[in-house]
Amino acid sequence: MTVRRDFKEPARCRPDLVIGRDEVFGQAREQLARGGSVLLHGPAGIGKSTVLRALAAENGGAARTVLRCSATESESHLPFLALADLLGLVLDEVSGKLPAAQLTALESALTGRGESTLQRDGLALRLAVLSALRALAAEGPVLIVADDVQWLDSASAELLGFAARRLGETPVRMLSAVRTEGQEYDRHLRASPPDTLALRVNPLTRTQVSELLGHRGYTGLPRSTVRDIHRTSGGNPLFALELGRALSENPTSPRPGEPLPVPTSLRALVLNRLEMLSDEARRTLLVASAGARPTPALLRAAGRENAEAETAQAAALGLLATEPEGPAVRFAHPLISAALYAEAPAHERRAAHAALSEAASDPIERARHLALATTGTDPRTANSLAEAAALARDRGAPSVAASLGLLAARHTPPDGTPDPDARRLQAAEDAITAGELDLARDIARDVLTRATVPADRVRAWIIVIDTAGHAMTEVDSVFPQALADAGEDPKLLALIHYQLTWRALLVDGDFDQAREEAAHSAALAAQAADRYNELMALAFQAQIETLMGHPDAPATIKRALKEPQDPRVACHHNGAGYSRFRWLIMSDQLSEARTTVTALLREVQRRGSVESEVHFLRGVAETELRSGHCGRALDLARESLMLARDTGIGEVASAVLTSLCEASGGDVERALELAREAVEHAERDGDQMYVSRGLAALGYAQLVAGDAEGTVRSLRRVRELEHGLGITDPARGRWQGDLAEALVRIGELREAQDVVDVTREQALRLGRESVLAVLDRAESLVRAARGEHEAALARLTSVQDRLAKLGYGLEEARTAFAVVQLRTGLPRPASYDEAARLFRRCRALPWLRQVDAATAQPVVAPEQSAPVPTADALDGLASMERQVAALVMEGATNREIAARLFISVKTVEATLTRVYRKLGIRSRVDIVRLAAGRRTK
Repeated sequence: MTVRRDFKEPARCRPDLVIGRDEVFGQAREQLARGGSVLLHGPAGIGKSTVLRALAAENGGAARTVLRCSATESESHLPFLALADLLGLVLDEVSGKLPAAQLTALESALTGRGESTLQRDGLALRLAVLSALRALAAEGPVLIVADDVQWLDSASAELLGFAARRLGETPVRMLSAVRTEGQEYDRHLRASPPDTLALRVNPLTRTQVSELLGHRGYTGLPRSTVRDIHRTSGGNPLFALELGRALSENPTSPRPGEPLPVPTSLRALVLNRLEMLSDEARRTLLVASAGARPTPALLRAAGRENAEAETAQAAALGLLATEPEGPAVRFAHPLISAALYAEAPAHERRAAHAALSEAASDPIERARHLALATTGTDPRTANSLAEAAALARDRGAPSVAASLGLLAARHTPPDGTPDPDARRLQAAEDAITAGELDLARDIARDVLTRATVPADRVRAWIIVIDTAGHAMTEVDSVFPQALADAGEDPKLLALIHYQLTWRALLVDGDFDQAREEAAHSAALAAQAADRYNELMALAFQAQIETLMGHPDAPATIKRALKEPQDPRVACHHNGAGYSRFRWLIMSDQLSEARTTVTALLREVQRRGSVESEVHFLRGVAETELRSGHCGRALDLARESLMLARDTGIGEVASAVLTSLCEASGGDVERALELAREAVEHAERDGDQMYVSRGLAALGYAQLVAGDAEGTVRSLRRVRELEHGLGITDPARGRWQGDLAEALVRIGELREAQDVVDVTREQALRLGRESVLAVLDRAESLVRAARGEHEAALARLTSVQDRLAKLGYGLEEARTAFAVVQLRTGLPRPASYDEAARLFRRCRALPWLRQVDAATAQPVVAPEQSAPVPTADALDGLASMERQVAALVMEGATNREIAARLFISVKTVEATLTRVYRKLGIRSRVDIVRLAAGRRTK
């Protein structure tokens, strides 16, 4: 078919709705923009057609003619069918431009009248297709869109390939898609132009599968279910959507440990080769599908005596692949295993699990298979599963522990000890550790519908609160109910007041109230002899006091580290170890801070605590950033953000840190995007603390991007928020020096000095040496703007040495850059080599680009330097120019000048440009310097 310039695709095909294909889109877009062709390839269901349609929609508008064909297997035997789809509707348009013999052959092939064949009319047909495409291209660009090229009839494929190879510079582009199982796409390039770029469409990540399911309306699925969908589908979008649909239509969820239900549509797609297997081989594959890590030895132990021969038969049919580097048996696609299991009758599945419960060597696997082979309640099975859950917890597999715990609850009699709900709550707590917050919340809400014991109810309420994360406004109604259930029990009240500490911090933004709640929680826990929760509350209190700059912070940390300790607290992200890390990094002890947080990270990774891992990854990244290792910091921050988004834990905090790292060592535009995203998310959650942190990251990114006015707007808001929150320690956000520097850039010298003075008083009280050094750098810039160049340079040189000794590599490099920028205007201009070397050592790419830009500016030789204008030069300005310059000297912004003179901001900017040109200066800061020179006369 042909589509003219007004070609439009349905909304569903817009590129912004194609999920997880940015890289393919970018490469294809560039290739098509160059006038080249693209071949998309990949397995069935991977999304080739979706990408093809979206690319066609995007590129169709630039083409005068769009020719389309979409072949099918059932019609692939019909000669010239694809050719008829492509050229049938344009035959009348090109018929007058073809030689008679070519036209006759083409009409015969397209209409089916006559007996045209490649053997009989081969040359005429080939030339006719080539001539038709050239005729269309003579009127304007042509885009050929061909889907499912593997089903093109052989005649059409031959003719299309002949023409494609001879089009040369003719403006004809080809966009096609072909189904392949591996990399065997080469033979399909024969039907494409020689410059065709082959792009493989790869599986989606778990996060992308989650986004796809949500976009198609399959919302509310627990993260653990999304994880299972991703694993079972292998990241194939079609398979993932079909599994999501089956789950949404199924009133009962699969039992923990069981594969997902596979709809009939997918079973037929992946199991059509099963009919070629013997019954015994099929039973062997069923046992393999029920196992977690099946091997031939395990299959033999489970009663499959001919396992090797039967798995070899399955491998020959493409159902199974034996690992080349080990004995494991692996299905060719995870969906084959799930479909095979779903297809089997229930009694055969139970028999497979029963055999594996005897054959497996791992106690966790034995317990899982025993549960899936058993129906109804059974104390022995329940206890076995509970023991296996504890073992999985100790091994650092909390997700497995949660699954086993739910199975244990299912098999526990109502009057068992512990009872089923106690085991469910333990499973929910394991799920939180694993980052499966939706599952944990669902379990807790379910328990609350029937629990009557106060301890169980409070435990469930705490789980509900924990799963809310920073969005604590969503669970405001929970606190009164939890307090009512706790009664006068100090142990239960300690748990609730610990959560009220978070609420005071995140929702109310009241650090004093948060500190009181934490201290009260610690006292209640001590009264109840609950050492674990006492230590957790003390550690939290220490963190709050550290952020506040409270003098009691070191003493509280000592109390939190006092023996006896609980090993669960030692590596918890809200425990004393992390409190000590925060105190170390704010006290400029970077080496010890790195050692502390790295050890914490290793331990939680061993334990499988995802929430703590997200926190400690950020801690290591922050330490590396402070130390000037921007590349490593960026890698760690991106890893933290990916994990946070995958689990829904700490997304705002990870976005803030990644923004800082991107602005320092990566992509400034990405930094701005992440910071704005963090601010928006925090404002939506009512989280004032992270609104402040997000704005601080935004201000820094704006400074690096050269937007000084934007920096001032963002960081002025941070100053207001932190004042309201009661945060007085400048080492918490370290934004004050950036605000002062940005204020200097826009000529607000008085406010810049005020920021330095106020912050210095706080930093001196707390002994924050690195903050004091950065403040001295900012003050040097203020002094330089006032004309005190020599004093400013002397101070900056001292600041650079101090920061180097403290180990703040990036701040050292920034100071070296400030030094050379100040010296540029002096009779002896300096080289940028030192600043470039330091930024390069830090891998601070955005800053290095600023150095490159500064280096590229022409430098006037000293003997040819233009004379420095004197203060008297101001008298030579026109009346409006003098008025604008005078207001600049007073520190007024462009907007304030416009308001006072009743002119537009654009007029102010144009006037200042004339002032700069007449005086031979570059910025409003130079006007202030001239004013300072006039006052000294």
